[in-house]
Amino acid sequence: VIISATGYTGAGGFEIYVPNEQAEAVFDAIMEAGKNVGIKPIGLGARDTLRLEMGYNLYGNDIDDNTSPIEAGLGWITKFNKTFVNSEELKKQKENGVAKKLVGFKMEERGIPRAHYPILDNAGNKIGEVTSGSISPLLNQGIGMGYVPTEFAKTGTEIGISIRDKSIKATVVKPPFIGKA
Repeated sequence: VIISATGYTGAGGFEIYVPNEQAEAVFDAIMEAGKNVGIKPIGLGARDTLRLEMGYNLYGNDIDDNTSPIEAGLGWITKFNKTFVNSEELKKQKENGVAKKLVGFKMEERGIPRAHYPILDNAGNKIGEVTSGSISPLLNQGIGMGYVPTEFAKTGTEIGISIRDKSIKATVVKPPFIGKA
């Protein structure tokens, strides 16, 4: 059994790695030990909402093999003083900028943004796509992330999210969407 004090929700937590044949017994033991403090299991949907509220990228949604760390706002963890695959291109992007950026946004009107929904400018033109979106139970408001051209990436920029063929108002914000846990 490996217990790691890591997590993907922004809150203190642990990840537990066990062989498949031990998983059920370990789960049952944890649930029994935590019964007196109200421990409850959660699913991937809850975990995904928590990571989104913290503005954490999900590989396959918000980042992939074709996304640069500069576009995704992850330049701060890139070691530019080292040589690595594509390091020269990333240095150029850092110096010259990129065409698109991953942004966070909050819905200003009722609506739940979902992955692949179009992001619109004020004239209704598609300028990007939602990569992650949900309702935030803490904010009681739709939140999401997606890529937009750099000129639309400034905090406070008004955008629209196409939900059922209607442009619903949203505002670009800097994640995390909630305070640190």
